Amino acid sequence: MSSTMMMDRASMAMPAMGMPAMAPSTGMPATMPVGPNYMMVPRCTMKFEKCAGGMKIHCTCDDSVACGMMQNLCMMLQGGLCTCCCTLNGMTVCMCSLTMGLCTCEMTDKGCTITCTSGDAKCAAMIQACCECLQACCDAGCCCTVMLNNTPCCCGCTAAMGSGKAAKAR
Repeated sequence: MSSTMMMDRASMAMPAMGMPAMAPSTGMPATMPVGPNYMMVPRCTMKFEKCAGGMKIHCTCDDSVACGMMQNLCMMLQGGLCTCCCTLNGMTVCMCSLTMGLCTCEMTDKGCTITCTSGDAKCAAMIQACCECLQACCDAGCCCTVMLNNTPCCCGCTAAMGSGKAAKAR
């Protein structure tokens, strides 16, 4: 429920008119309502790769400021839930929550590598199926956002979509 309080102007009498002012019957909110919380997410190039027991997501940035921001976000949020969301024209096409594995982050010189693996064969197969799905979506033109603990860490497309020659050829 919203913390917004509705009041009718007519019910609030003005003291200058000789009538006592009426207090609203409901209490005031303890805190001010908070507006939307926006964050600029670093843009990067992504590569999805199957590995033993799971998958790896390679995120690389050419911009050193964006790279540093992405690395800091990944270091702060690693060890929790990793979710990848692919969108096309603003609509969600695919969302993979990698709850079945353990996800770790490893810093590289131009970004980071997120590894999600499981010791269980069935869970590893699910993670690798997500890898194939994410790669197929990005190859088809989707933008992928990687979130750690429901906080976006980076977004972008695959190297084929991000490079100038491949993008112009399409």
